[in-house]
Amino acid sequence: MSILKNYIVLLSLTGGVYTTAVQAQDTVHYTGNTVVNVDYHDGRLSPAVGVHSQQIFRANREHPELADGFGFTYNHAPMLAYWNNSFYLEYLSDKIGESVPPGQTLVMTSKDGNTWSKPVVVFPQYKIPDGTTKEGQKVVAKDLYSVMHQRMGFYRSKSNRLLILGFYGICLDVHDDPNDGLGIGRVVREVLPNGKYGPIYFIHYNPKWNESNTSYPLYKRSKDKGFVQACDELMANPLMMMQWVEETDRKDPLIPLHKDYKAFNFYHLPDGRVVGLWKNALTAISKDNGKTWPDNAVRAPRFVNSNAKIWGQRTPDGRYATVYNPSEFRWPLGISVSQDGLNYTNILLVNGEISSMRYGGNYKSYGPQYTRGIIEGNGTPPDGKLWVTYSMNKEDIWVSSIPVPVTDVVTENADEDFSKMPAGKELDKWNTYSLQWASVTMEKAPDGGKALMLKDWDRFDYAKAERVFPEAKRLSAEFTIIPGQNNTGQLDIEFLDPKGQPAVRLTFDSTGVLKTKAGYRYKTLAKYEANQPYTIKLKLNADTRFCTIEVNGKATNNLFFAPVNTLKRVMFRTGDMKHFPDADTPTDQDFDLKNPGEPVKPAAFYIKSFKTGKY
Repeated sequence: MSILKNYIVLLSLTGGVYTTAVQAQDTVHYTGNTVVNVDYHDGRLSPAVGVHSQQIFRANREHPELADGFGFTYNHAPMLAYWNNSFYLEYLSDKIGESVPPGQTLVMTSKDGNTWSKPVVVFPQYKIPDGTTKEGQKVVAKDLYSVMHQRMGFYRSKSNRLLILGFYGICLDVHDDPNDGLGIGRVVREVLPNGKYGPIYFIHYNPKWNESNTSYPLYKRSKDKGFVQACDELMANPLMMMQWVEETDRKDPLIPLHKDYKAFNFYHLPDGRVVGLWKNALTAISKDNGKTWPDNAVRAPRFVNSNAKIWGQRTPDGRYATVYNPSEFRWPLGISVSQDGLNYTNILLVNGEISSMRYGGNYKSYGPQYTRGIIEGNGTPPDGKLWVTYSMNKEDIWVSSIPVPVTDVVTENADEDFSKMPAGKELDKWNTYSLQWASVTMEKAPDGGKALMLKDWDRFDYAKAERVFPEAKRLSAEFTIIPGQNNTGQLDIEFLDPKGQPAVRLTFDSTGVLKTKAGYRYKTLAKYEANQPYTIKLKLNADTRFCTIEVNGKATNNLFFAPVNTLKRVMFRTGDMKHFPDADTPTDQDFDLKNPGEPVKPAAFYIKSFKTGKY
């Protein structure tokens, strides 16, 4: 059989399985050799250089004033737009767990993608009329509130009006679904140029619901003709309607394809055809801009993706990218690149961390998941990066900015004295993992100069900064660090191979000792003082496994604690590497961690410079 043909499985609406031969080159497919190792949170993937991942919302039940003002701990399904020189991020929120009311939808905004506003409720909690039932269920609603569920968040009209949308679903018990086509309806309001929001309207009702038994009027009631026109324009666009399929009545004529496929996403190919993507890496191609689709989508050949969203788009350099969890779990978060939008050839790392799930809850899954970027038409950030948003553990909200072109290769050694670098350019080659309570930022160091600061007051997580350099068997490295204290906190510095295996680890510990890992044990290198600089020079040889470590002029000889063939990156991390959860961890966490909303004493470490070379 030709290598251009693959036998792949087609999934039908009824769950039947069909087999057919298709041209692999004419559908989304993966031809690379990289696969994920789920025993590690990063999957042992090579990082895409320069990705900055940031937790922009941290759930907090104990101190709601530090979070959303409500203390809700299920936060999920974020979506992103860029309009009026600002990022807009919408996410849905339930009090404790998935599909457990009450629910609401909130929005955060940012001018630069780094500093974000506090969440604002755009679609508030909605009271379901007492006596409401669902066909086939015995439960009757009493003092029940809606659960929100939407696969579409924003629409920018041809007249440059930005609409924000949500859907009020009904969950009569914890196992009910808000996206079964039996909910109330979809709501809409306009994002105004002054940052405020227009009135809430229903843009579309599900059967049995109308103006007489709902709390908001139909959008046609608006006196703003431009707003009404934008809503009509939205509903005339089949690619927008494809995003409504789950919540809307299954027989609704607005929907072009009546299938139980979930979480539709699309992009255009150079020839005008449209690629559709759904959960489980299902894919299909429309030849008429989404008006019609093949009867059955196919599982994208050699794509690995379970029941989580997959995001695809054309990138600013004319290539294409998919961002998703390339495993049967919801970790790691990876990116695959294609020249033509069909043949994807690699998988690189976007976010390889799993924050601790602080609050248990119904159907909360571990990992960075449900990725969404900015869909065609909803704006283009001026920095030329690929921006994505996702939830962590269905609890916290994150964004990642990914430089374009996407690569894991660095051809020049590091030579960075942060005090001499242009503002805003210092971390272009660095990968960062930055949280609300464990941040990675450029700040003023105790000596008055500019430094890369890792500051941590999160009892469950750490800040992390990583720098890729040219792969080498023999490496020299030099960096200067000022610890802001010597009685709390921790900073690990690890030199890693291309897949993330550490060979050498240095640690500034919480007792004022700088040490290095030596097999099972640790070896003391020096005592350290707060607010004093420590210049550390290393010579590492992967073949002999020898490492010379010099601290402020005093050198010692050491062995790698683990063998590697080559070295390719360095990691600075304010805590021990996490190994929980793993592939055998029970799916559902039904407990809260101790003191989940309380910080610990902060600790800060300032990296003044970092250099690598050959020796």
